[in-house]
Amino acid sequence: MAGRKVRIGCASGFYGDSQLAARQLVELGEIDYLVFDYLAEVTMAILARAKAKDAENGYALDFVKVTMRDIIKDVAARGIKVVANAGGVNALRCARALRELCEVAGVDLKVAAVYGDDIVEMADDLRDSQVRDIATGQTLPGKLLSMNAYLGAHPIARALAAGADIVVTGRVVDSAVVLGPLMYEFGWDNNDYTRLAAGSLVGHVLECGCQASGGLFTDWQDVEDWDNMGYPIGEVEANGSFVVSKPPGTGGLIVPGAVAEQILYEIGDPANYLLPDVTCDFTNVVLEQVGENKVRVSGAVGKAPGTQYKCCATYQDGFRLLFTCMIGGIDAVAKGRRVADAVVKRVQRVYRQRGLPDFRAVSVETIGAEDTYGPHSRVTDVREVLVKIGLQHDVREALDFFAAEVFYLFTSTSQGLTGAPSGRARPSPMVKIFSFLIDKSRVPVTVEVDGKTISKTVYSGSEPVGVDAPAARGDGKEFKPKGAVTQVPLIRLAWGRSGDKGDICNVGIIARRPEFVPLLRAVLTKAAVAEYFAHICDGPVERFELPGINAFNFVLHDALGGGGTGSLRMDPQGKAAAQMLLSKEIAVPAW
Repeated sequence: MAGRKVRIGCASGFYGDSQLAARQLVELGEIDYLVFDYLAEVTMAILARAKAKDAENGYALDFVKVTMRDIIKDVAARGIKVVANAGGVNALRCARALRELCEVAGVDLKVAAVYGDDIVEMADDLRDSQVRDIATGQTLPGKLLSMNAYLGAHPIARALAAGADIVVTGRVVDSAVVLGPLMYEFGWDNNDYTRLAAGSLVGHVLECGCQASGGLFTDWQDVEDWDNMGYPIGEVEANGSFVVSKPPGTGGLIVPGAVAEQILYEIGDPANYLLPDVTCDFTNVVLEQVGENKVRVSGAVGKAPGTQYKCCATYQDGFRLLFTCMIGGIDAVAKGRRVADAVVKRVQRVYRQRGLPDFRAVSVETIGAEDTYGPHSRVTDVREVLVKIGLQHDVREALDFFAAEVFYLFTSTSQGLTGAPSGRARPSPMVKIFSFLIDKSRVPVTVEVDGKTISKTVYSGSEPVGVDAPAARGDGKEFKPKGAVTQVPLIRLAWGRSGDKGDICNVGIIARRPEFVPLLRAVLTKAAVAEYFAHICDGPVERFELPGINAFNFVLHDALGGGGTGSLRMDPQGKAAAQMLLSKEIAVPAW
């Protein structure tokens, strides 16, 4: 075991990622495992609707019909094992499709399915027990689109131990597709929490594809060859430390700043990052550049995972419609806002006349005028803007009327109104998320290999011993520099990355140099960040510190207008929030 390393490449960060990534990693990566992450909360709702229409559907069809069809002979010849959560809400059918593909391709590979995450049949019992949403305290809605528990890595490891060459799962936590192979390869025990935390960190870094290899990096101008981005590879040692790299000759950039951004992506309290297999403490993780496009990651600590799974239900809550058009010329911003106001008032008047209810929500943003920045907009003279009108209504037909009537604007209002490239907008279901906890004892997990049940297991867990994150250290003390100061944008001192969890937005900020940390700690207080985002954030702001990577993580509650497809905003997932904060001018000593 000593000195042995396992190389894992990630070819997908979401359903819709590149069709070229898998072949790149298979041909150039010298990998032992190829993993894919396909599932987001709304993706589960989409797949559930697809299965409701056709019982043979409900999984990531492209995974089988495009990606695996392209590489199936190569992974067999090279001995590469594949793990993917492509099973969606129909892991058994996905596994069967893969076996059929293997037969056609003439390769002998064992295919496993991991399932049990779909708990929609428990809905009535959960309503009777008054289960509550973690964030809002609301009770479980009526008709659901999907409901799944976030399973862990143990059943994936079990499938591999049973000889599986390809493992497909339903809803597991994203990092499990990496942790499962590591548990199997290194024989990590279920209670070896520090190694499990380290393996989960490998998965967390790799799970979003190129986001770990230079994609979305703050210093985008330093990243070469976006047209040929290299997908990330984790070379993992038995103690859980690992080196992030990418295939030779590919684009991208792997440096501590880029890896640190991904570590902060979509996490909450970094000292208590809850997963089904382990509770992770990432506060003292350290990064070291060990070669060109190679960064070593170490220092994760773990503790018991608790006795509950996080679960996510999706449900329809009315309908939404998004319409966009361009308007150009002098006073474009004022014209755009008046155009939007006119059509909303016009349609509201018709609703009243016809006895229809009013819109549940209206969102107007003039993109180009920095409306998303709220009071921080610096625009003074814009001659073209994109006008976005977002609407929510209980009745689909009411939005159909708006979608048809909106075009009266093009001959009745302002010159320069043009560019509705998508034509008539169509209402779509407003899908919202309900997150809650359920005892693991209620969720048996099945592992099936080549159609034969290997195990049906109920996973337990122990309550973790809490760890106090170094979150509040120095918080609340405003920075008052002595002597000469100068104003600089935060981006001069820090990198940043932001993301979403439902209606929660997290913004990670990493100091470019260790000596900047005390200044950032003093300037970026909870109060200062809450004030900066007051135009979008209706809830509290938390701040957590990660001393190992010289970083801070801010968690903004009720900040995304409902989040995902439950939001009418142009940025429903908070992807631009870090960029907003990085433009904030701060006073620094005139060094």
